[in-house]
Parts: sequence; C-alpha cells; structure tokens
Amino acid sequence: MKNFAIVLAAGKGTRMRTELPKCAFPILKKPMIKYIYENIEKSIIDETTIVVGYQKEILMDIIGDSVNYAVQSVQKGTGHALMVTRDIMAKKRGTTIIMLGDMPLVDDKVINKVMNYHKDKDNDLTILTTKFAQPKGYGRIIRNEHGNIESIVEHNDCTFEQKRINEVNTGIYVINNAILFKVIDKIKLNEKKQEYYLTDIVEIMKPDYRVDTFELWDNAKVMGVNDLYSISIAEHYLRNVINRQHMLNGVSIITPSTVTIGYNVSIESNVIIYPNTYITGDSVIKSGSKIGPNTEIHSSVIHNNVRVQHSLIFDSEIKSDATVGPFAHLRQGAVIGERNRIGNFVEIKKSIIGEGTKASHLAYIGDTITGKNVNFGCGSITVNYDGIKKHQTIIGDDVFIGCNTNLIAPVSVGDRVFIAAGSTVTKDVPKGALAIARNRQINKEDYAKNFITPKDDK
Repeated sequence: MKNFAIVLAAGKGTRMRTELPKCAFPILKKPMIKYIYENIEKSIIDETTIVVGYQKEILMDIIGDSVNYAVQSVQKGTGHALMVTRDIMAKKRGTTIIMLGDMPLVDDKVINKVMNYHKDKDNDLTILTTKFAQPKGYGRIIRNEHGNIESIVEHNDCTFEQKRINEVNTGIYVINNAILFKVIDKIKLNEKKQEYYLTDIVEIMKPDYRVDTFELWDNAKVMGVNDLYSISIAEHYLRNVINRQHMLNGVSIITPSTVTIGYNVSIESNVIIYPNTYITGDSVIKSGSKIGPNTEIHSSVIHNNVRVQHSLIFDSEIKSDATVGPFAHLRQGAVIGERNRIGNFVEIKKSIIGEGTKASHLAYIGDTITGKNVNFGCGSITVNYDGIKKHQTIIGDDVFIGCNTNLIAPVSVGDRVFIAAGSTVTKDVPKGALAIARNRQINKEDYAKNFITPKDDK
C-alpha cells in the first residue's frame, strides 16, 4: 500500500500584505511551500497532491511537474479543499497525510513518525496534536473522561472552560484512503462561515472508526505562518536549528545570532563564519575557508581556503586559495580562479577569471574570459554594453592592464600584452604587444593664469 500526501496551499494570505500567494512567501530566500515539498520528498511519502488556488501558476512554477495539482478556485474551507482532490485521489489505495501549506517547519521526521504511528496502531484517523502555553487561535482537542478524543472545537467556538485547554489541533491528519471521501462527503456547510470544516471529521468518524491522536512535543515545528511577524519567528527557529547542526559538524560560527544559513547550504568542517553573514540557496562552502564578516552568499560554491569579507557573492564560484573583498560583488556566473585577488570595490559579472589573476581595487569585469596571471589596474573596465547588446572580452595569460583602462568589447587581448594606463582599447591586441591608446600629452606653458587667479599674499 502506498503513502500519499495532500498539501492544502490554495489560500491568498491577506495578512501577509503581499500579492504573492501565502505559501510562496520566502523564508531565508526560499518559498515556504518548497520546505514542505522537500521534506515530503525525504519522507516515506510516495506521491503528493498540492491543492492550489490564488495565483496557482506561481506555486506550480516553484514545485514543477513532479506532483499532482488540484485547483480550489473558490476557498470554502479545509474540508472543501479536500473535496477538490477527488478526481486524483478517489481510486488510490493506501494512507494519506493531510498537511497545511503554511507549516514550513514540519520536517520528514514528523511526517514519518505520525504515519508509522497511524499504521502501528491500526488507526482509521490520526490527528497530530501539540500543546501551547498560550493556544489562542488554535482548535482545542476535546477528550472524554477516558482520555479519548471526542471532537475538535475551533477557538472562536470554545466555551470559557474549553479555551483553557492547551492541547490543540495542528491541522495535520492521517487517514485511510478507503474511507477518505466517504467521510468528507458527510461534512456539512458551516452556515456562519460558509465553509466546510475538516475538523468535523472527528465527530463524524468517532462512532464507527478508530480515531486517535499523536502528540508532538516540539510545538515550534507545527507553527502556522500567517503574517510577517510569524515569518520572523520561523526564520529564528530555522536559524538556530541550522546553525547548531553546522557547529556540531565542525563549523566555527562567531556570534551565531547574527549569522543566517539557509536550509540547503552545505558547509564542510574547519570553516569559520564571522558575524553578520548571510548564506542561502544551494551554496557550498568547503574546508579551510573563512567567510565574513558582513558578507552575503547565495547559490554559490566557495572552494578550499578561500577568504571572503564584506562582499556579495551571487550565483558564482570561487576556487581554492583566492581572496575576495572587502566590498567586492560577484554575480551571474562569475568564476574566480585559484589564488586570485579580488579586492576593494571590484564587480565581476558573468566572467571566468584564470588562476593567479589580480583585480585589487575599483574595477568592473563583465562578460569576460581572462587567462592566468593577469593584473587589472585600478579603474580598469571591460566595457561590455554598447547600449543594445552585451559583448565579450577575451584576455590571454600574463597580461598587464594599466590603471584607468577601458577595453571596449568585443575585443581580444593576446598573451603577455602590456596595456598602458589610461588607454581606451577598441581593437584586438596581438600577443606580446604594448598597447597605448591615448592622445599624446600637450603642455601649454603659462596657460593656467587665464583660469586661476593667484591669492593675495598675507
């Protein structure tokens, strides 16, 4: 028998104050729904269906075609969201976990535990519960004198005594597929809210089926993310969990409360992360590197013994023994070779830089292929844009580029070329040449007096 997951993610999320669907809102630069999907993929679930609605194309683009999609065009509650999955799920046999798309901290361990508990106990329905000291807003678990669950009562419908109950419904259920739609079809429309409450299935199933609960001790994992404040709480939780694991794996994080590391980041041991550093996406940091302070890295690969400080690194690669920063900016596929020195206020975009090359300060290198042992003088620029198209610059090995040089692409510079400072190079430079592309200096003696008035001596 197969294991299935249904993720309810059709809501707009008006409290987010954004045009994005709620489940697409990013946490540590990754959409909320992506956390849920990735944890389902790591779990014992065989097949997933996601219920989408508001701006469904955004969510479908994030996840892709590896799941089934059911469309809830009008949101009429969680019970109704399950109803729209009928065409996909009605004939499938097995066990289904029902999850909410705004719970990004539910990991594969939680999914596996509640699924296995459901099967071990031979339950027909298992409700995942937890306890909060202040459970405002959550549906309460109502139990009888024997401790068995009787019903779930939404917070606004609770009596004063029921509001004092601290065991709550997480919104996560496990149910046997054979009875799923038999039960769903019995849910009645709530006249006050004009919605179908999934919570009603407890009372519907209680007389004829085995209904049980599984309590989760770590209640932070099932927190719902409904507004920008709760986003910050989720990020804080993830930051602590992720940083702790990296430190236990041999990564030294200085002042970890100021360091943010994304869920998919890989960091080897013997790496030092300094304060105010932000590493996200599918970044990889290899052993011996020192990152930060005040550095942001996204979806980039940092090889061994690299030093990066006070810099921005996006979608790029830095090879071993290179130094970057302070105040450098690498982006859009920049590849920095071994033993490079990329210094102050240098921007490199969509360029491959050979080993042993230096651009120590105030340079822009865009759409360029550079050889080994090249020196970019201060103020050097590869001028890649003509106002309509981007063009490429190719630079050979052992080239010296003097200060304030403009290389007007498309242009090629051969090996062992020396380009004089202040040159604007518009033609290819052959191997071994000296290129001087500037006007001859003219001095007009005694000319400055026409513009500068001497100050009176005092």
